[in-house]
Amino acid sequence: MTKKWKDNIPATDAEIYDLSGFGGSVNPGGSPALLIIDVQYRTTGNSNKPIRQSIKEDYPTSCGDRAWISLPNIKTLLSTSRKLNIPIFFAHVAPKTKIDGGKFGQLNPKVTEINQKGYEFVDGIEPVEGDFLLPKRHASAFFGTALASYLIDLKIDTLILAGCTTSGCIRATAVDAFSYNFATIIPDDCVYDRTQISHDVSLFDLDSKYADVLPSEETIKYLNSLN
Repeated sequence: MTKKWKDNIPATDAEIYDLSGFGGSVNPGGSPALLIIDVQYRTTGNSNKPIRQSIKEDYPTSCGDRAWISLPNIKTLLSTSRKLNIPIFFAHVAPKTKIDGGKFGQLNPKVTEINQKGYEFVDGIEPVEGDFLLPKRHASAFFGTALASYLIDLKIDTLILAGCTTSGCIRATAVDAFSYNFATIIPDDCVYDRTQISHDVSLFDLDSKYADVLPSEETIKYLNSLN
């Protein structure tokens, strides 16, 4: 398996994780769900533009072209999951204002300056009837939402994460999922971030300690194998 993001990890660092015993599989189960996180125009920009341009012209929280590279892969994963009747969850950032922006709004006031368009789901990656909606105000899709109770009720044992950002909401959700003893899969070409280093290091650490980081092609093979 080729893990391109691992090419940017110093060999000495990878060796330390190997010596420590990290890097085993989380052993995905037979009852998965797909969780798409924050694929909204506020994180992608309104169209495929270089990230600096997208930040200046669209939204300060945009990932620009880094997001648009991942969107076709997310669409394919979503389409496959629908065909296989896999439960689908959409965690999305609820609008923030200067009043309820919380500590994140204090850390970065620009997050409270995003228009309504920014909070809309990206075309082709929207929820439909039967999907679960999880508005959230913090990084983890578990924090302050009913996600855990839904997963328990549906007898889900494996959670597949797609969306953004790799170092933020994806990572926070993966760590919480691991803490709840859900096997977690992260298709590496279905997640995105604002910088390459934060993306690569997060995938390396998550793959080592909290999740199985796989190409979406292998993730889809896993889903198809369950039927």
